[in-house]
Amino acid sequence: MLNSVRAILIVFAAFATYAHAASLDQLRSFLTQTSSARGDFVQRVIPGKSARAGAKPPVAASGQFVFQRPGRFRWTYEKPYEQLIVADGQRLVLFDKDLNQVTIKKLQASLPSSPASILFGSNEFEKEFEVSDAGARDGLEWIVAKPRAKDTTFERIEIGFRDGLPQAMLLADNFGQATHLTFSKVERNPKLDVDAFRFTPPKGADVLEDK
Repeated sequence: MLNSVRAILIVFAAFATYAHAASLDQLRSFLTQTSSARGDFVQRVIPGKSARAGAKPPVAASGQFVFQRPGRFRWTYEKPYEQLIVADGQRLVLFDKDLNQVTIKKLQASLPSSPASILFGSNEFEKEFEVSDAGARDGLEWIVAKPRAKDTTFERIEIGFRDGLPQAMLLADNFGQATHLTFSKVERNPKLDVDAFRFTPPKGADVLEDK
């Protein structure tokens, strides 16, 4: 579940025409012009060199996301298992349906210096990350962001843009493992109900909350 939270990063931009804009310009345009978005995602984990020999590769996960900047998002895993991550601007809630377990954290402690702060936080992401143009590959224009803090669990974030829209993201941790996400059916600046960012633990759930 915690790896899923770290992977939740990146959501989305304009359907405007930035085909010839540099990747950094596309990121900044996305942040200034997009207050909310929703769409679908597919997430794949690429094992590191330390992965056990002969181990089966992780199954791809898929689902939907919705966000409203700053600090509100809902990330729903639908396959192959059901999990939910919700932030209401104050709290970050993780719900594992199979375990019927809810974990609640303070968002302020979870978001800064995390991948999510780039797209779900404020426009001051460059205070937390060193961001640079990573060139073109696979038909996308890429940026790479490295955390300025030394005590993070990830090494870098890469975001691939096309026509002003984030199409893919790569999150590399300090153990050689990478999480790759691709996005589709993205709708920019939809009208959202505030209830989308609220979560009530189901009856009988085990609730763990950081005080």
